[in-house]
Amino acid sequence: MDLEDVIGYTLRIGVIISVALIAAGVVLLVVRPPAPHMLQQLSNPRSLINTSLVSPAQVLSGSAGLNGMDVILLGLIVLIATPVLRVAIGIVQFARERNYIYVIITSIVLFNLFFAIFIIPILLK
Repeated sequence: MDLEDVIGYTLRIGVIISVALIAAGVVLLVVRPPAPHMLQQLSNPRSLINTSLVSPAQVLSGSAGLNGMDVILLGLIVLIATPVLRVAIGIVQFARERNYIYVIITSIVLFNLFFAIFIIPILLK
């Protein structure tokens, strides 16, 4: 299996896992609804729920406790992580091909992704 196949499987599996987690979270919200005030916030299009205040550790512990909203957020984290993982695999692929200009370019793209995901939210607080 070459890296093109690995990249294809990575993208497919990431999206499938993400969709499964989001669907499971929606089912959990229906089966085990949150408190009425929280449900009202979730259904409001102008909701004040700020996901930047929710830590990944909280999402993982809430998902382990079968909290529907946390399972949905975990699905979104997986969805965001999928193309990031694809870029990282691209670096490995270009390095194996000894195409160092693309290794550098793809590394810059990966740096930009990490900067946008992890650093900018901290700077905006």
